Amino acid sequence: MSDRDVSRVLADAVIEAVLATPGVAFLRPGLVDLLRSSAVLRRGLPGTPTGSAGVRVRREKGSRDWSVDVYVVVHRGRRTLDVTREVRSAAAKAVELVTGEPAAPGIAVTVTGLV
Repeated sequence: MSDRDVSRVLADAVIEAVLATPGVAFLRPGLVDLLRSSAVLRRGLPGTPTGSAGVRVRREKGSRDWSVDVYVVVHRGRRTLDVTREVRSAAAKAVELVTGEPAAPGIAVTVTGLV
Protein backbone atom coordinates (compact mmCIF):
# COMPACT_ATOMS: atom_id res chain seq x y z
CA MET A 1 0.00 0.00 0.00
CA SER A 2 1.34 3.45 -0.87
CA ASP A 3 1.90 6.21 1.68
CA ARG A 4 -1.09 8.03 0.25
CA ASP A 5 -3.38 5.03 0.76
CA VAL A 6 -2.07 4.47 4.28
CA SER A 7 -2.53 8.17 4.98
CA ARG A 8 -6.18 8.00 3.90
CA VAL A 9 -6.91 4.87 5.96
CA LEU A 10 -5.06 6.38 8.92
CA ALA A 11 -6.99 9.67 8.68
CA ASP A 12 -10.31 7.80 8.57
CA ALA A 13 -9.34 5.71 11.62
CA VAL A 14 -8.28 8.80 13.56
CA ILE A 15 -11.50 10.63 12.63
CA GLU A 16 -13.60 7.71 13.86
CA ALA A 17 -11.62 7.43 17.12
CA VAL A 18 -11.74 11.15 17.83
CA LEU A 19 -15.47 11.48 17.17
CA ALA A 20 -16.10 8.60 19.61
CA THR A 21 -14.24 10.44 22.37
CA PRO A 22 -16.51 11.82 25.11
CA GLY A 23 -16.53 15.63 25.17
CA VAL A 24 -15.79 16.08 21.46
CA ALA A 25 -18.60 18.00 19.78
CA PHE A 26 -17.17 17.77 16.27
CA LEU A 27 -14.03 18.20 14.19
CA ARG A 28 -13.22 21.69 13.03
CA PRO A 29 -14.82 22.16 9.61
CA GLY A 30 -12.71 23.47 6.77
CA LEU A 31 -13.87 25.68 3.93
CA VAL A 32 -14.74 22.68 1.72
CA ASP A 33 -16.81 21.15 4.54
CA LEU A 34 -18.68 24.44 5.04
CA LEU A 35 -19.39 24.83 1.31
CA ARG A 36 -20.53 21.20 1.06
CA SER A 37 -22.90 21.73 4.01
CA SER A 38 -24.29 24.87 2.41
CA ALA A 39 -24.96 23.07 -0.88
CA VAL A 40 -26.63 20.18 0.94
CA LEU A 41 -28.94 22.54 2.82
CA ARG A 42 -29.88 24.59 -0.26
CA ARG A 43 -30.32 21.78 -2.77
CA GLY A 44 -30.98 18.77 -0.58
CA LEU A 45 -27.97 17.01 -2.08
CA PRO A 46 -26.75 13.89 -0.32
CA GLY A 47 -23.75 14.65 1.87
CA THR A 48 -20.81 12.39 1.20
CA PRO A 49 -18.01 13.50 3.47
CA THR A 50 -14.84 11.52 2.76
CA GLY A 51 -12.69 13.12 5.36
CA SER A 52 -12.34 16.26 7.37
CA ALA A 53 -10.18 19.33 7.63
CA GLY A 54 -10.18 18.53 11.36
CA VAL A 55 -7.57 15.77 10.92
CA ARG A 56 -4.31 16.02 8.98
CA VAL A 57 -2.03 13.04 8.57
CA ARG A 58 1.41 13.11 6.94
CA ARG A 59 4.68 11.22 7.09
CA GLU A 60 7.57 13.09 8.66
CA LYS A 61 10.33 13.91 6.17
CA GLY A 62 13.28 11.55 6.39
CA SER A 63 11.46 9.32 8.86
CA ARG A 64 9.01 6.42 9.01
CA ASP A 65 6.97 8.24 11.68
CA TRP A 66 3.53 9.67 11.04
CA SER A 67 2.50 13.13 12.18
CA VAL A 68 -1.17 13.67 13.09
CA ASP A 69 -2.83 17.04 13.71
CA VAL A 70 -6.34 17.01 15.20
CA TYR A 71 -8.55 20.11 15.46
CA VAL A 72 -11.66 19.68 17.61
CA VAL A 73 -14.53 21.64 19.09
CA VAL A 74 -15.32 20.58 22.66
CA HIS A 75 -18.54 20.57 24.68
CA ARG A 76 -18.51 23.28 27.37
CA GLY A 77 -19.45 20.93 30.20
CA ARG A 78 -16.18 18.98 29.87
CA ARG A 79 -12.73 19.91 31.09
CA THR A 80 -10.78 20.79 27.95
CA LEU A 81 -7.47 19.38 29.18
CA ASP A 82 -9.05 15.99 29.89
CA VAL A 83 -10.72 15.89 26.47
CA THR A 84 -7.50 16.75 24.65
CA ARG A 85 -5.64 14.01 26.52
CA GLU A 86 -8.37 11.49 25.63
CA VAL A 87 -8.33 12.63 21.98
CA ARG A 88 -4.55 12.25 21.80
CA SER A 89 -4.77 8.78 23.33
CA ALA A 90 -7.54 7.73 20.91
CA ALA A 91 -5.54 9.05 17.94
CA ALA A 92 -2.43 7.21 19.13
CA LYS A 93 -4.37 3.94 19.40
CA ALA A 94 -5.77 4.46 15.88
CA VAL A 95 -2.26 5.03 14.51
CA GLU A 96 -1.03 1.87 16.21
CA LEU A 97 -3.96 -0.19 14.89
CA VAL A 98 -3.43 0.95 11.29
CA THR A 99 0.36 0.96 11.12
CA GLY A 100 1.09 -1.84 13.59
CA GLU A 101 3.69 0.33 15.30
CA PRO A 102 3.47 2.43 18.45
CA ALA A 103 2.48 6.01 17.68
CA ALA A 104 5.34 8.47 17.59
CA PRO A 105 5.07 11.63 19.70
CA GLY A 106 3.92 13.49 16.58
CA ILE A 107 0.26 13.78 17.59
CA ALA A 108 -0.97 17.33 18.20
CA VAL A 109 -4.47 18.18 19.42
CA THR A 110 -5.82 21.73 19.14
CA VAL A 111 -9.14 22.87 20.56
CA THR A 112 -10.58 25.44 18.19
CA GLY A 113 -13.81 26.17 20.03
CA LEU A 114 -16.38 25.34 22.68
CA VAL A 115 -20.10 24.67 22.20
